[in-house]
Formats: sequence, C-alpha cells, structure tokens
Amino acid sequence: MSKTQTGRKKSVLWSFIYVVSFIVVFAASALIKMTVDPMGGAFKAEWNDSVGTVHTDFAYGEGEANKFDLYVPADNTKASYGLVVYLHAGGFTGGDKGDDADMLKWLCSKGYVTAGINYTLRTDTNNASVLTQSNEIKSAIPKVIEEAQKLGYPINKMAVAGGSAGHALAMIYAYRDAAEAPVPVVLTFGAVGPASFYQEDWGVYGLDQNDEACAGMFSVMAGVEITPEEIRDGSYLEKVKPISASMWVDESSAPSVVAYGTHDKVQPYLASLRLKTALEENSVDFRYFELPHSGHGLQNDSKISNQWMAAIVEYLDKYMPIK
Repeated sequence: MSKTQTGRKKSVLWSFIYVVSFIVVFAASALIKMTVDPMGGAFKAEWNDSVGTVHTDFAYGEGEANKFDLYVPADNTKASYGLVVYLHAGGFTGGDKGDDADMLKWLCSKGYVTAGINYTLRTDTNNASVLTQSNEIKSAIPKVIEEAQKLGYPINKMAVAGGSAGHALAMIYAYRDAAEAPVPVVLTFGAVGPASFYQEDWGVYGLDQNDEACAGMFSVMAGVEITPEEIRDGSYLEKVKPISASMWVDESSAPSVVAYGTHDKVQPYLASLRLKTALEENSVDFRYFELPHSGHGLQNDSKISNQWMAAIVEYLDKYMPIK
C-alpha cells in the first residue's frame, strides 16, 4: 500500500472516530439538560388562555426538523412586540423545541412573542453540522416574524438566546447574522455555548495534543474538510470562523448576558474567555458570569446563577421594555 493510500485510510478512520465522538460526547449535554436545570426552575409562569396561546409546528423549510412553535401573549392590542427566540440544548445531536416550553411561556407571560425552533440534528447517517444548523436558524427567523405578523403581532425588535448548543447557535445568529435580520437584534443571552474553535482551547477532548483528532472533530462541526496540515499552519481558523461566534463580535454587536462553568467537560471554558475578551475589546454592553465550582450544568454556584438570571431580567427590561 502506498503512503498516499495509507494517509487516506488514516484520514477516513479519524473522520469516522470523530463523527462517532461528536455524537456520543456532545450528546452528554442533552443528558445534563434533562438531569440538571441550570436555570434552577426559576423561569416559570402560570399558563392559561388569559396569559397566552401556543401555536405549534409552523414549517420554515423542507427538512423534517424545519419547524417552529410560536407563543403569543393574550394582549394583542399593541402596535408592536418584541420577539425572543430561545434555541434548545442537546449537543447539536439531540433535544427539541418543546424542551424549553417553561422558558418560552415565562418570556411570553412578560409580554413578548416567543419562539422555539427545531433544527436538523447531527446523526451518524447525515452531514448536519453546526454550520448547517446555524444556517437553518438564519432561514427560520424571517418566517417566525412573518407568522407572528399574520397572527396579529407585528415584531419590531428581537432577542435570541439558548442553552449549550442552542446558546452557540443563538450567539452565531446574534453576532454573525444580525446585519441580515428582518428586525434589529438588541440582545442575546444564554449559557455554556461553545463560542470558538481554537485548537489550544479544546483540551477537554485532547484536541490540543492531536492534530489529526482536531482536524477530524472540527471538520464535523464546521461541515467542511479540515486537514491536519491546516491545523498545524493555522489556516483552519478561516474554516471554523462561520461557527465561531466570538470571531464575529464587533462594536455593533448586541448586548449579551452569558454564564460558563470553569469545570465544563462538554465545551471548553477557555473558549468562553475568548468571547469575554472579544466583548470587552469591542465595548459591547455585556455581563459575563463565571461559575468556579460548576461544570456544564452550572449546578454548584447557586448565588452566581441567581445573579446571572437576575441580569437576564435586567437586560430584557433595559433592551426589550414592555410598553
């Protein structure tokens, strides 16, 4: 067997290993989502017809997963409404828009139109990636606003948020795609979403020590082929930029409220520091909460978690006031 054939065989093997790793390891965040509630159950509201109505399974594309739910407040007399999109967790491989019904109902009870959006999940039989998922979200937003208008709720501004994978996708939309949004994106919030893909940050999977492994995993996430040579010479960064939210932050970026655990083993804490630096350097109005005893579930620092949740309410009131 030639060296070229051997190299290709190794490349295929690494790609297979890291596709499987992506499915197994990142799905751990879906399990954490089911067993640990980083919101502490705080964002809940009594829900009945006097509060709002849920409209389910609007289509925004041809894919089976291309559906969204709309929660609209009972008061339909306002000239305009703020929209809050909240994207579900699940490690890019699991989860559903219905998982965040409590959050969406709570936000709607405050007077917002809210939306949960499904996106095509990565499996071992498809080529879905963080890139394709982010593009699906981008294509969904105009349809969400259009359907809200049809129901009698004109949208004039929006916030986009989420947890874990959903937080990553929310930040990508807020920082990368906001200029093309149908209405101004005035806020983004969430927790534990991977914000960038620098090899040296991803030691939680040993990718900082293995160029082949890093190329395999980042290829799956970015939806493009990345070679070990590109990892070594740094040119891979251009290929991961479309899924690296922190690389899109600029002085016009939306105000942000985020929280990260320093012991996170699902997404790298070090990547969150790059996000913090980008927000600081561009003078974005943001709040960054570091939970020093917590992992991906933010379960061990209740005082800081409460501060983070209070900041979300503060920023909603500041940038999306209900009038």
